[in-house]
Amino acid sequence: MGSFGAILRHPDDFYPLLKLKMAVRHAGKQIPPEPHWAFCYTMLHKVSRSFGLVIQQLDTELRNACHVSRFFALEPLFWLHYIYCCGTKEYKVLMDQFHHVSTAFLELGKGYQEAIEDITMRMGAGMAKFICKEVETIDDYDEYCHYVAGLVGLGLSKLFHASGSEDLASDSLSNSMGLFLQKTNIIRDYLEDINEIPKSRMFWPRQIWSKYVNKLEELKYEENSVKAVQCLNDMVTNALLHVEECLTYMSALRAPAIFRFCAIPQIMAIGTLALCYTTILKSSEVL
Repeated sequence: MGSFGAILRHPDDFYPLLKLKMAVRHAGKQIPPEPHWAFCYTMLHKVSRSFGLVIQQLDTELRNACHVSRFFALEPLFWLHYIYCCGTKEYKVLMDQFHHVSTAFLELGKGYQEAIEDITMRMGAGMAKFICKEVETIDDYDEYCHYVAGLVGLGLSKLFHASGSEDLASDSLSNSMGLFLQKTNIIRDYLEDINEIPKSRMFWPRQIWSKYVNKLEELKYEENSVKAVQCLNDMVTNALLHVEECLTYMSALRAPAIFRFCAIPQIMAIGTLALCYTTILKSSEVL
C-alpha cells in the first residue's frame, strides 16, 4: 500500500511519474552494441540503481561520460570492498572486468577525461585520509562528505561544462549539491551502518550526537527514542544548510535534461528529510 497510497495522496504526481518511468524504460533499452559500453551501462544499474535511473535523462555523449565518471570516481570504494570486505558479487565483476571501463574512458573527449582524472585522484586521496580517522567534528563531517560526494558534484559540473551545455558552476555550489545528498544518505542509513558486521560504520559527527548520548549506538534503542529524535532533528537541520546553494545551482542550469538529472535526486533527498524530521521511521518508509 506504500507506493499506491502515496499516489492517492498526491494524484497530481501520477502523470509526471508515469512519463518519467516510460522515458527511463525507453532509454534503458538503448544499450550500445560495443561490449565495453554495454558492460558500463549494465553494471551501473546493478551497483547503483538510483544513479542509473537519473543518468538516463542525459543525451548519449554526456550519459557515456557520466557512466565512466561514476565508476572511476567510485573505484577507491570498490577496491576497499573487493580487498577487505569481499564486496558484493556485482563489485567483484566490475573490478575483474574493469578493462571495459578503461576502454570506454579512452573513447571520451579530452575534456571529459581530464575532469574524471582530476576528481578520481582527489577523491582517492581524501578517502584514504578517513580510513583510520573518525568523524569527530562538524568540520570533519563536511570534509568527509566533500571527499565522497562533494567532489562528485565538482566533477559533474566539469562534465556539464565540457559538454558545452552549461557554464562552469562554482566549486562551492557544486560541493553543496553533493554534500546535501550524502548527508541525507548518512541520516537515512544510520541503523544499517551502526549494525554493520564486523564493525559499525559511524559517519554521524560526535560533535552532534554526543549532546544526546554517550555512544552513537545508543540512539537505536527504544528507551532513548526522545533523545534519538532530538539528535535526528539536529542532523537534518545541519543537512538543510546546503539547500539554498543547491537551489542556486539548479536555477542556473539551462539544459532541461541536465536539470532533471540534478533535480530528481535533490527532490528525493528533501522528501526523505521531510519524513525523517521529528520521526523515527523504518527503513522501508524512506525514499
